Amino acid sequence: MKIAIIGAGAAGIIAAITAKRLNKDIQIDLFDANKGIGKKILASGNGRCNISNSQVTAKNYLGENPDFVSYALKEFDFKSFEKFCKSIGLLLDIKETNKVYPLSNEAKSVTKLLELTLDSLGVNIYLESLISDVQKIENKFNIKTNDKEYKDYDKVLISNGLGAAPQLNANESGLDFASKFEHSFNLTYPSLVGLHTDVNYHSRMQGVKKECNVSLYINGQLEQEIFGDVLFTKYGVSGFAILDVSQVAAYNLSMYQDVKIAVNFFPKLHRNDLADQIQSLFKTTPNQKALDILTGMISNKIAPVLLEICKIDSEAKAGQVNAKQIKAISYQLNQWKLKITDTQGFGHAEASGGGVRTDEIDNRTYESKKCKNLYFAGEVLDIVGNRGGFNLQFAWASGYLVGKALGK
Repeated sequence: MKIAIIGAGAAGIIAAITAKRLNKDIQIDLFDANKGIGKKILASGNGRCNISNSQVTAKNYLGENPDFVSYALKEFDFKSFEKFCKSIGLLLDIKETNKVYPLSNEAKSVTKLLELTLDSLGVNIYLESLISDVQKIENKFNIKTNDKEYKDYDKVLISNGLGAAPQLNANESGLDFASKFEHSFNLTYPSLVGLHTDVNYHSRMQGVKKECNVSLYINGQLEQEIFGDVLFTKYGVSGFAILDVSQVAAYNLSMYQDVKIAVNFFPKLHRNDLADQIQSLFKTTPNQKALDILTGMISNKIAPVLLEICKIDSEAKAGQVNAKQIKAISYQLNQWKLKITDTQGFGHAEASGGGVRTDEIDNRTYESKKCKNLYFAGEVLDIVGNRGGFNLQFAWASGYLVGKALGK
């Protein structure tokens, strides 16, 4: 039996290993457009490889039907993943945050061990091979690159992801292949990505980073609250808290909804208490500039913008700022609202949302319901995980189930 796997990411790699371990007699050809396998594995966790998460449920995923992941996460839970890693010689470091990294703290050690395992099992790896077409003639599949054709495959797995990180040769060809076999897909969008805002003071606040509470509003309704780092940039906002809310924000932007965030710089203080503290500081030093006092509270880049928004002269002394203006300052610091207009795009995204509709895929084998012996796994499906190793864990789990099906 001959099997072609398109995409040597986490899902494609574990599918090949699992299938070969079950049936050594099958031929597996693993294709990837890059010069090496697992390019997105290498990029995860800023090169340290946030390879998984030890506490994963369907609640950590978005998509048309997030519960689609439940069977895979049960059949290939974290203990199963840990066992798989040990089988290839990889030891894990489980953090208190539940994020999981290789004990080596280096992504290259992960891809090296995976490559050695594939080689020892006799999987054929074709690198720098961008697949341009997939055809089925009678009961056999043929796949093509720009200059070569590979014929007579009994089964094909499409696991080449979507458009996030095009610098790693990411593309949406998997959706084109799916469409050829009558599959439908949901609109794709960048996920875990910086957000553009509609204000004109981006450059003035660029570089400011602070732990804040971020509230996400969709059509005026509170949708999500996250505490974490917020980084102000030349285009808008980034940082871990922003990446976390970006998933729901980007999805709703793709649906043309009204998306806003509110940043609370002092989440531990009610705005009335914050106003009292500001008023006390202003009374203590009435002849000092209000701008200088506020700079000591927040940032020399934020303070002038804050006064401008509250319509207070930047040269005003603290004693000249009245109670109403102090309330306006405290309110702005507790509810700094920003309209979200766009994302930083796929080139800066850690993952892609949308993709092949999961109701057209068998959730136990990941075989297409439209075409026998055609399979899908990983990011190409309409499933996207939260930040923290969840996307890779779904890739491992879905790839493992496909591998079991391919090996039969």
